[in-house]
Amino acid sequence: MRLIESTHKGGGPVFDMGIYCINAARYLFRAEPTEVWATTASTGEARFRKAEEMTAVTMRFPGERLATFTASFGSADIGRYSLVGTKGVLTADPGYEYAEGLGFQIKVGQKTEKRQYPKRDQFAAELEYFSQCILDNRTPEPSGEEGLVDVRIIEAMHRSIKGGRWVDISPTSRRQRPSLKQDIRRPPVRREPTLVDVEPASQ
Repeated sequence: MRLIESTHKGGGPVFDMGIYCINAARYLFRAEPTEVWATTASTGEARFRKAEEMTAVTMRFPGERLATFTASFGSADIGRYSLVGTKGVLTADPGYEYAEGLGFQIKVGQKTEKRQYPKRDQFAAELEYFSQCILDNRTPEPSGEEGLVDVRIIEAMHRSIKGGRWVDISPTSRRQRPSLKQDIRRPPVRREPTLVDVEPASQ
């Protein structure tokens, strides 16, 4: 399979952060996108010469459903998503953070419910699960098939950026999707890690 190269070398914000937006839409809709449209923009800062500053994407899903997101290296730090239905809205803010807890707000009509989920160690759960799959000779979920689905979607995004048009995504069907049965909870790390010559991408 030949990968479509990003507009600039370095990958850009879709590879870094946008993948979580893609996954959120796929998991919430429990379906795969059928076509995608994407575009990029940049303020021209020198630090964005080798990677896009921002990418905006719209994905069409079966059942006349749309998902849209913007991933940016140049904006203020924000990581929330909203699921808008015919009867109400679910908003997660923060929705993608792993260094703090997550917050949800569900609004149906005039009724609003808020929920908070405490911080936990997501990486410990991932490492424990993957290690156990190796010990038990089991195929992990997500598998290589899951990664291939993501790559095909991002390839379509880059073709859309290059051609300035909607791009079809060939049909695929996931036989298995994440469920609460896979939930592994581990307590958070109490001490902030020491950073070495790095800073957040938005600074």
